[in-house]
Amino acid sequence: MDNQSSHDSMMGLMAREETSTTTSTAVRGPAAQEPPRPATHAWTTRLLLIGIVLTALNLRPAITSLGALLKEVRDGLGMSGSVAGLLTSVPPLCFAVFGVMAARLARRFGLAAVVCAGMLAITAGLLIRPYAGGTAGFLAASALALMGIAVSNVLMPVIVKRWFPDRVGSMTGLYSMALALGTASAAAITVPMTDALGGSWRTGLAVWAALAGAAVLPWIPFVRRREATPAEEPATREEGRVRERSAHDAAPALRITRSRTAWALAVFFGLQATAAYITMGWMAQIFRDAGVSAGTAGLLLAVTMVMGVPLAFVIPRVATRLPHQGPIVLALGVCGLAGYAGLYLAPAGGAWAWALLLGVSNCAFPLALTMVGMRARTGAGVAQLSAFAQSTGYLISIPGPLLVGVLYQHSGGWGLPIALMSALMIPQMVVGVLAGRNRTVEDEAAR
Repeated sequence: MDNQSSHDSMMGLMAREETSTTTSTAVRGPAAQEPPRPATHAWTTRLLLIGIVLTALNLRPAITSLGALLKEVRDGLGMSGSVAGLLTSVPPLCFAVFGVMAARLARRFGLAAVVCAGMLAITAGLLIRPYAGGTAGFLAASALALMGIAVSNVLMPVIVKRWFPDRVGSMTGLYSMALALGTASAAAITVPMTDALGGSWRTGLAVWAALAGAAVLPWIPFVRRREATPAEEPATREEGRVRERSAHDAAPALRITRSRTAWALAVFFGLQATAAYITMGWMAQIFRDAGVSAGTAGLLLAVTMVMGVPLAFVIPRVATRLPHQGPIVLALGVCGLAGYAGLYLAPAGGAWAWALLLGVSNCAFPLALTMVGMRARTGAGVAQLSAFAQSTGYLISIPGPLLVGVLYQHSGGWGLPIALMSALMIPQMVVGVLAGRNRTVEDEAAR
């Protein structure tokens, strides 16, 4: 559903940031010039960018690496098709349950501390789950990793809104690209990497813990600063706490459930997540059942995921320039319907075309993240909207992958599951158009 030439993107962003700062200073004139920023500011900003990119790279490999080795895991743990369908529903369930906690945890411990803890949870979960023994242990360790992913999912738009408020589109595009790259890489290289490491699916899954461990490091310097941005850097920890309490006290209460836009965005998020997790969990199996080899099926899934790399950077930038994001929603939906039609009519004959079309359709995920940042005016509003839209959305998406597994097992084919996927695309387009209207949840909730 979601997924990078990240170094070049970061350097471009830094250049635009410096140009913007210089221009702003020139307009204000010498008397109004701000004092020079400390020399550490550029390094802390770069470190923050690295942390954002590494975090995004780790938000999907726990899922797509499992999808690539699902057959081997099923055989190794003795899973039925229905239990495997349940396994593909675990990610959205964890995202719904644990995502609700993210905003509260961030207020208590700080954004950086929660994301850092999330990366630690992913590392531990990925290390433990292949060796936990049995299906129950595998699910429990997976839930630990997915808990870390859930809180980071919710807080990434908040981090962007807080530290880069004037570059929401660019920064959302950057971490969406990194997310897509991590998703596609896990789908593409898990099988060959497993073969190179001796052929054990346990090793092939556990190796992804190394990437998660690397993502812990950039956040450590920010943990003790709590909510300070790199430009602010309060002189003392107490000063930071006072500022945080003052900001919290000044923020008006927001009844997010009174906003129609919030509900539309939550349903849109849930339906696009349903499509994404069905794709990640089952698309390779659809191609394999059509006669495509296992290696090629994995590559086709990787192509679907990698389509998000360039588009995840372009779509948010375009979306922030439009007063209404509905046309983008409709274009992505049409691509999804065309891809599903192809899977039904000629799954093997046009496999590459269907993979590309579904890859474009799955870019509804970065679009949804962008709209989260656009539909609220304040950082507190974005935090509430992100938690509500993602938690509610992932709750909505839970039955989809499980239902596909049940339909596949009992019908003996892919006709009914593909019909279900196509049917769900229509309401996704409708609520996406509603969520794309130019309004904020603060205004709606205050009425």
